[in-house]
Order: sequence, then structure tokens, then C-alpha cells
Amino acid sequence: MPQINVFSSLRCLHHNATRSALTRSQHRLLMTTRSLRNESPNVGAPINQKKPIGGFRGGIVGFLFGFSLASSYAAYQLLDEYKQASVALQASVEELKLSTEQVTTQVRRIEAVEKDLKALSDASAFKEDISRVRAEMKELYGGLNVELLDFRAHVQGIQQDVHALTKKNATSVRI
Repeated sequence: MPQINVFSSLRCLHHNATRSALTRSQHRLLMTTRSLRNESPNVGAPINQKKPIGGFRGGIVGFLFGFSLASSYAAYQLLDEYKQASVALQASVEELKLSTEQVTTQVRRIEAVEKDLKALSDASAFKEDISRVRAEMKELYGGLNVELLDFRAHVQGIQQDVHALTKKNATSVRI
């Protein structure tokens, strides 16, 4: 077994030396030396031929390569769409949060206004209350008017008595 490895390594060295000589001779071909131009470049070197790949096997390999390439591209696109959708969903959630906060603020304002309105309605008077107070005021006004007339009559009587006493010296006094 070790002999095969030695031979294969010798063959590789010989192949590499031939290849470097070939490249040197190809570079030398550009020069004007006639002897190197006439030499054959590959005199004892073995030609390394690749085995031809069968059409069926090549088709399967090509199909698998294309399928894996297409599926990886599709997965990349799917992940990209997923990222875009999640960003859009996150933005929508943020907008919903802001609008919910605004609605909550408006509801609190409405509740405060309703509370103030209830307090005002409890403190305000209704039509029946106003009409009752108006009737009481009319009675009071009417009663005061009668008392005022009585008071005027009494004052007028006292004035007449004082006037009569001063003129006639009357002894009767109205009280």
C-alpha cells in the first residue's frame, strides 16, 4: 500500500513539473528562440481526463441545485414579507393604542361633563319650582301691598289728627 502512495505522489510531482514547464514554454513562445518553439510541450505527461457526467445524473443534480436555490430564495422572500408584515402590524398596534388612549381621554371628559351637568341640574330649579316661587312672590307682594296701603292709611290718619290738633286743639287722638 505505501508503494501506491509513493507512485501517486511521484506522478503528481511529475504532473506539476510538466505543467510548470508547459507554462514556461508557453511564455517562451512569445520570445524569438527557435528551439523552444519547435519542442512539443506535452511529451510524456499523462492527460488527466474527467469522467463525463451522464445526462440523467446531471439533470437530477441540476434539478436539485435549482430546487434548493429556488426554495432558499422563496424562504428569504417569505422571511422578508414576514418582517414587513410584523412591522406593519406593530405600527397598527401602536396607532390603535394611541387612538384608544384618545378615546379613553374623551370618555373621561364626557363623564366629567355629565357629573357637572348632574350637579347643575340638582342645583337648578324646574318650571314647577319657578312657578311655585312666583306664586309665593305674588302672595308676598300682594300682602305687602295691602300692608303698605294700611300703613299709608294709618299715617294719613295720624297726619290728619296732628293737623286737627294744631288747628282746633282737639282732645281726641287716634292711635
